[in-house]
Amino acid sequence: MIEDIYTEFKQLWRDEYIRYISAFCNTKGGVLYIGINDKGEIIGVDNAIFLLENLPNIINSKTGIMPMVELLEDDGKEYISIFVQSSVVPISYNGHYYTRSGSVTSELHGSHLNSFLLQKMGFSWESMIEDKFTIDDIDINAVAKFKSLAIERIPLINTENDTLKLIDRLQLITDNKFKKAAVLLFAKDTQRFYLQARIRIGKFLSASDIQTSDIIEGNIFEQVFKTLDVLKTKYLLSTISYEGIVRKETLEYPYEALREAILNAIIHREYFTTSEIQIRVFNDKLVILNEAKLPKEITVDNLKESHPSKPYNKLIAEIFYKAGLIESWGRGTQRIVEECEKANLPIPKFEYKDGTFYVIFFKRDSENVNVTVNVTENVTENVTENREILIIKLITDNEYITTSEIAKKLNVVRRTISRDIENLKAKGILTRVGIKGGYWKINKKGARE
Repeated sequence: MIEDIYTEFKQLWRDEYIRYISAFCNTKGGVLYIGINDKGEIIGVDNAIFLLENLPNIINSKTGIMPMVELLEDDGKEYISIFVQSSVVPISYNGHYYTRSGSVTSELHGSHLNSFLLQKMGFSWESMIEDKFTIDDIDINAVAKFKSLAIERIPLINTENDTLKLIDRLQLITDNKFKKAAVLLFAKDTQRFYLQARIRIGKFLSASDIQTSDIIEGNIFEQVFKTLDVLKTKYLLSTISYEGIVRKETLEYPYEALREAILNAIIHREYFTTSEIQIRVFNDKLVILNEAKLPKEITVDNLKESHPSKPYNKLIAEIFYKAGLIESWGRGTQRIVEECEKANLPIPKFEYKDGTFYVIFFKRDSENVNVTVNVTENVTENVTENREILIIKLITDNEYITTSEIAKKLNVVRRTISRDIENLKAKGILTRVGIKGGYWKINKKGARE
């Protein structure tokens, strides 16, 4: 046996080990064994009968739960198993709450504790009531802006002239009181209620050397447009070209990709924390970060492909969807990838660590891009016109290579490689022999020299 998310070993019983019971209850359930050492070796306990008779009451008095305690034996050695199921309500020990991750038991603090308690009780921060907020705090202009944006998805919205009824229809009122989401979306002065609900932009010369900064405030609808405007006019460069006599400006990072990343940060962030959304602009990259909770069903790697829509703030996400600012099926991160690919930029990096989500955009010549392709020299791996050459070289080295493996080596999504392969097949350069377990064949007459 080994210790994991469901299993913990202890040689002797101590009352402080009830914290492991709390952690199991607050996670997925599990078993605490008494009489087994850290190596998983059964050493037994001398007071097994005493523990069998007394542990249920000891644990119940401290946690309010009744565990299943069993006496076990192996090769003449008696030991105890204490089994508990996952609890639908939070379980504390001496006023502290614990959870389990792998074989590690950790105490919850701060925003992580708040988030855990809200979720266990079936609440979300955005759906809680803000007692101090009244109809007089509503920004009529913000409501009018929403109505103009939502006309396509709510065709009759312009006929609703009663602001209170409209906000109620949007499920932002309970028992004649406004939810916190209503404050974020439609307040005249959102930061008077939640100072942390803002975006901080900074120009960095290094990780610690900041050159200039701006703070974007207002309701979260305003923040989207204000942030993009400040980035475009103050922090980012644009190249100028002409199509005939028409002047065309191209931002150094795709506008639509930035827009999606900012929308994602606003919709998925944890608003009960004291931190702000941050946008850090460096010479070679741009980083957007916010405190968030990634759904258990979704990994960072999933974000570049099709994945379920699991917005952390469902009310806010629904309002942004009705305003036509987002889609409802979780394509935001995919669009970020697609827009960067169209601009011939490296694929952005998604990271999630210590409760913070990062989107990192790279410039084409960034030294920070993790280059995984070594199949050719003096070729920029992420430039579209060279990718087919790289695919041919990879297949030459390994005719059994999969589409997913090619995508990983070239740092692009699988869908892009599938499209490139179809182009190569249409040109007569590449043929697939067999399906499952098949291999690639390069047609010499069609292949590039």
